[in-house]
Amino acid sequence: MLYMVGLGLGDERDITLKGLDAVRSCKHVYLEAYTSLLAFGIGSSALSKLEELYGRPVMLADREMVEQSAEEILTEARSANVAFLVVGDPFGATTHSDLMVRAKRLGVEVEIIHNASVMNAVGACGLQLYRFGETISVPFFTETWRPDSFYDRIKTNRSLGLHTLCLLDIRVKEPSLEALCRGKKIYEPPKYMSINTALEQLLEIEHSRAENAYNEDTLCVGLARLGNSSQKIVAGSMKSLLAVDFGPPLHCVIIAGQTHVMEEEMLAFFKIDGAHAHS
Repeated sequence: MLYMVGLGLGDERDITLKGLDAVRSCKHVYLEAYTSLLAFGIGSSALSKLEELYGRPVMLADREMVEQSAEEILTEARSANVAFLVVGDPFGATTHSDLMVRAKRLGVEVEIIHNASVMNAVGACGLQLYRFGETISVPFFTETWRPDSFYDRIKTNRSLGLHTLCLLDIRVKEPSLEALCRGKKIYEPPKYMSINTALEQLLEIEHSRAENAYNEDTLCVGLARLGNSSQKIVAGSMKSLLAVDFGPPLHCVIIAGQTHVMEEEMLAFFKIDGAHAHS
């Protein structure tokens, strides 16, 4: 059996009892370490906390391992129980759907054990989940690559009065351009996009496209470290949020659409003093 187990958004104790039972029944346990980040990090000390709770050794599975060595993991699951641990929910990233498809094709049984993810935890700010449109991802700009394809989706969501959840870029174990050119495996240090960087990039795109999908007065909500005791949620105009220090990762941001009176009552708890943002 391959168990795909969601770990939730906080620390090692956010795993469900059902998930914990599954992990303890497994011969091999892998922790996916590239689409998200545990609240207490992804280092040897973090792994030891997981291992202490689970009573099993945990192997860190980076993108390279999962994409290139998935067959090995799935082969193990044909003769023993294997757990694949995912921060948040197992289906918070398309990579995990791919792993399930490959498992099914090999005749490996799969059991999914769900948990909280950013996709539902953003409801903590008061914006109602069923009033969200398509979610987008905001990648880091480079000197030569400044993509704006997601702008059209924000524009569509806003034209329908819907909120847009923006997931921000995570670059973990990414090879440097120089290393790629030389054919060497040299990786850049981990990099996590901040809300401030995301808003700067979004405003740059609006300035260049000038289609009025949003502007610096548009109401947004910045959310940092959702599900953690140090969680931070701030609502205000794009311009006002640029000046907020949201602290360590992970961050995400919501571009609000039309707001209902109940949403506004909840958002008021998170508003920057004196901020007058417009939908």
